[in-house]
Amino acid sequence: MKITRIIDLHADAGWRVFSFLKIETDAGIVGWSEYNESYGSKGLTGVIMKLAETLIGQDPRPVEKIISRLYAITRQAPGGMIQQALAAIENALVDVKAKGLGVPVCEMLGGPVRDKLRLYWSHCGSYRLNHADKMGLPPLRNLDDVRKLGEHVRERGFTALKTNIFLFDTPQPQMYMPGFGRTPGGPELNPSLAVEKALDKQLAAFREGTGDDVEFLVDLNFNYKTEGYIRLVRSLEQKGHRLMWVEIDSFDPRALALIRRSITTPLASCESLFGRRQFKDYLEQGSMDVGIVDLPWNGILESMKIASMAEAYETNCAPHNFYGHMSTLMSAHFCAAIPNFRIMEIDIDDVPWKDDLVTEPPRIENGHLIMPTKPGWGADVNEDAVRRHPPK
Repeated sequence: MKITRIIDLHADAGWRVFSFLKIETDAGIVGWSEYNESYGSKGLTGVIMKLAETLIGQDPRPVEKIISRLYAITRQAPGGMIQQALAAIENALVDVKAKGLGVPVCEMLGGPVRDKLRLYWSHCGSYRLNHADKMGLPPLRNLDDVRKLGEHVRERGFTALKTNIFLFDTPQPQMYMPGFGRTPGGPELNPSLAVEKALDKQLAAFREGTGDDVEFLVDLNFNYKTEGYIRLVRSLEQKGHRLMWVEIDSFDPRALALIRRSITTPLASCESLFGRRQFKDYLEQGSMDVGIVDLPWNGILESMKIASMAEAYETNCAPHNFYGHMSTLMSAHFCAAIPNFRIMEIDIDDVPWKDDLVTEPPRIENGHLIMPTKPGWGADVNEDAVRRHPPK
């Protein structure tokens, strides 16, 4: 079997773009992966294609050999978009290999440990603040809308949701995102009593809608420094909000470990890290309760190694998965194959044509993803649908 062609495809996804890599072979087997350049990775496609052109004519099946060589020739510029490019190639090669063997990816990786995965509804309400029109959904404009959304989550059978911080006292309702430069508050990233109060009311409204049987996760992103994270989480604890976890991004494992020691709420982190070498210090420092691993950034083989390393530190893992359905399937095979699985992220609110972009959308029942059993990821990209929705 030889690689004959590698191409990239892109689809409009409302406020971002879904991107796919396709690897074709002379055996008629096609491998797919999803990657993302909408958030901080402009130009990633060019990096991927420049590396991928060296693979034409090679056997796609010795994946570890191929990726090890690509890692070696890019060793002087590790991480970042180089690692994301390697991951996109790795994930598509793994799909080819599994299809060639006639097995699901998770079986090729020693699994499955489980055949269904508990999900949490990610960005619950977040996209409805500014993108409701693109999704054909009711906008989020006040706390009563938050309560109604909580009711909807419960009715859909989900047992967990993750939300960001909403501000309703601004001219236009918005997410609090100073860490990403989207709202005032940066670059100093200081704590705010007004934001503490807003989040307290928001969680109370969600709880009124969901009842007591839905767990909450709160994503604080890069929005504070160490002092601000500790203060905000302690405030939530004092108000009686018992969270499944608080999600915090930090590039300092010691600062993160200090936060973890200073609060009683479980802490999840590391979605912005690349590879075992970056995760190593966080695990040694005891920086988090749950390690979040991004499959499109790291590649499934590297992600499995990260999870194995985390297992040695009694740390469970969860995927960072706020992309399209192909990414969801990739992440699902990771979750199915590792012993130390916590819970899986998925975006439910999205553009109406999201399901059309793959041949078989993920199957969700009672807040759980049912693992596909077909070879490879369990679905392919629907190229005709992608072409019907070109990026805007």
